[in-house]
Amino acid sequence: MSSKKLFSDQKINTGRQLEIDLAKCMSIVFMIFLHCLMVTTGFNNNISPYMNRAIAQLLGGPFAAPVFMFSMGVGIVYSRNQEPGYLIKRGIKQMIIGIAVNIGEFFLPHFLAGELLGRWDIFPIAAGLLLFCVDILAFAGMAMILIGVFKSLKLSATHMVMIAVVMSVAGSFLRFTDFGNNILNMLSGYFIGSAGGFTAFPLFNWILFPTVGILFGEYYIRCEDKKRLLCAWPVALLISVSYFVISWFIPNGFLSETHNYYFMTTIDVLFCLICDYGVIGFWYLIFRHLPEGVTAFFSKVSSYVDVIYIVQWYLIPITYIMICFIGGNVVFGDISLVIIASAEIVTCTAIAGCYKKHKKSIRKG
Repeated sequence: MSSKKLFSDQKINTGRQLEIDLAKCMSIVFMIFLHCLMVTTGFNNNISPYMNRAIAQLLGGPFAAPVFMFSMGVGIVYSRNQEPGYLIKRGIKQMIIGIAVNIGEFFLPHFLAGELLGRWDIFPIAAGLLLFCVDILAFAGMAMILIGVFKSLKLSATHMVMIAVVMSVAGSFLRFTDFGNNILNMLSGYFIGSAGGFTAFPLFNWILFPTVGILFGEYYIRCEDKKRLLCAWPVALLISVSYFVISWFIPNGFLSETHNYYFMTTIDVLFCLICDYGVIGFWYLIFRHLPEGVTAFFSKVSSYVDVIYIVQWYLIPITYIMICFIGGNVVFGDISLVIIASAEIVTCTAIAGCYKKHKKSIRKG
């Protein structure tokens, strides 16, 4: 065993960390596949159980949003501006953008499918309440605000994690609470996994990911030997994936039912965090063997994944509606799912790149 110190007293891994960029990019790729699958199930389809399980219960689940939110926490440590006021303002902006995403995810396709296909049932809007559905950007906004408050109170990353653990345990016991009123369920859904289908990322159940990400990032930025730090990644993936697979077959298990995943318990979060570590270690191994142009591309794309996420929720539903409108009684299968998801990834990335380039030129002008 090397006697070399693992962590420096100074920040030495500054700048973009390619393994984090790769993990973030692939989490968005898996999310797009998941969202295409979710929309597919509203139409005629013969998606195989194997494809459904691979995307909905593995790649689009633990390998997607948890990795994304953990990476967000790491990214805060590497951010040039970590002032509480900035984080709070950024969080408020993210929450507003989250509402805009809900328009593309629910409202626009609801009326489009209704008018063009006569199908008002595919994209429900719950009497307008789904405008305030808690998607991942809304959660990210709340997390930013809370972390900003933590920083204003001068709390250390360790203290943030301790508070997040308490919140997670509370969220574990309060999940599926039904207040008997859709408005109350919707409002409480910002914090706990309430009934009614108004929330996918309640704050209490998910806050451990960005806070542990911050704690990890504070060590990572001072790590003198990342290879040594991440050497246990195969074991981490073996342990976490074993837990995920076993949970498929356990009644009320973590990945046996959709909302068990979204309203995950503290134990579920623990195994997802082990998976996050394994994913970063895996991408650290991979990126060192990739051409410089490829790593530069992923690094660039990673800087606008938020835009990609917004765009994909406008494009995916419209794509499926227009295919059915033009093609008639289309039956979607595994191959069409892969083709559509891949096309959406390329299109969303191109649109996000153009948007960022245009925004940059305006600032310069």
